[in-house]
Amino acid sequence: MSGPVVVINPNSNQAVTDGLATALAPFDLPGGPGIECVTLADGPFGIESQLQSDQVVLPLVAQMRARGDAGAFVIACYSDPGIDACRSEIAVPVFGIQESGLLTAMARADRIGIIGISAASERRHRLYMRRMGVSARIAGERALDMSVDETARGEDTFDRLVDVGSGLMVDGAEALVLGCAGMAVHRAPLESRLGVPVIDPTQAAVAMALGSILAAGL
Repeated sequence: MSGPVVVINPNSNQAVTDGLATALAPFDLPGGPGIECVTLADGPFGIESQLQSDQVVLPLVAQMRARGDAGAFVIACYSDPGIDACRSEIAVPVFGIQESGLLTAMARADRIGIIGISAASERRHRLYMRRMGVSARIAGERALDMSVDETARGEDTFDRLVDVGSGLMVDGAEALVLGCAGMAVHRAPLESRLGVPVIDPTQAAVAMALGSILAAGL
């Protein structure tokens, strides 16, 4: 059997990693590839700027190189930091959650809305979506104006998600992507409240990683 899907949280906030493990528990099926959620100890407490995104690239590559047993990797940060460097150095598939989340959302709806953590993240996301060639499918991005830690543990996070998600639906969004790994625990209740598909991008990336491993074994 192939090695596990190793999901790397590039920030050093263990609460985010714990939330990922909870959100991904249904994907860890008996007899299937294992799923491991790990924290990049050298990362910043939250990745909220271009500089913080760039500074985790080399530590990410090093951590992947140290896991020669992995069947696939997932970079669990919505900026997909270091994805090109990692793919150039690592033999097994490497998935980024922004790329995977958007592709999954576009399989569910025509117009997509992104819930970001802060206005400062929007430019970084926009440039990446332009690179992907998907800008025409984006209804908009709206920010929670919260830190990564607040999205994982804040008392008012869900209410803020409902407000921002509702605004994106007014903008024309028919499906929503959670633009931070720390929001994972809110996916199912938010989808139930708003009545549109809500994509947790880490779940989307892990689904793709599992697919790549299973297809390779056929």
